[in-house]
Amino acid sequence: MSEKLKTIKELADEIGVSKQAVWQKIKKESSIDLRQFTSKKGNTVYVDVDGQKVIKSAFFNKTSTKKRQQKVFVDDNVNNSVDGNPEVNEEILFLRNLVSELQSEKKELHKLLDQQQRLALQDKKLLEEYKEEIKELKSLMVPVRKDDKDPMVQKSKEIDNTKEELHTKNKKWWHFGRNVK
Repeated sequence: MSEKLKTIKELADEIGVSKQAVWQKIKKESSIDLRQFTSKKGNTVYVDVDGQKVIKSAFFNKTSTKKRQQKVFVDDNVNNSVDGNPEVNEEILFLRNLVSELQSEKKELHKLLDQQQRLALQDKKLLEEYKEEIKELKSLMVPVRKDDKDPMVQKSKEIDNTKEELHTKNKKWWHFGRNVK
């Protein structure tokens, strides 16, 4: 192998990121066409010098921008005075305290919302359990009263009456057939 070629792992170590980060950067960057910069031997991908430059530039350009943004943010927060004006300094301190209070209130509201959602879920589960219990109890219920108004008793009486009618008809035919002989 040529010393100019590097594996993705070696390149990632050099940049200071993981292999997965390099692969993700390659996938996200439409300007990087990996096929023109790589060769593959077995399961190992080797990147040539031009590919290494492209991948490194993709990482360092965006990283340096983020570092600059973080530095400006930190510098702004550290700087408590503006042109030595005490009124403006008081206003800055007041606004910072207000922001801090709002952030703590926001955290508390998130906790309360989370708690409310958990309680609502518990209520929903209990309601479902109660519905299931009611269904089970309804299925176990058997009519206790045996009066003429109960549909189950009426059906039972109709069946009994039909049986009796058949039995009496059979008796008549039996007697009739016996008398014929």
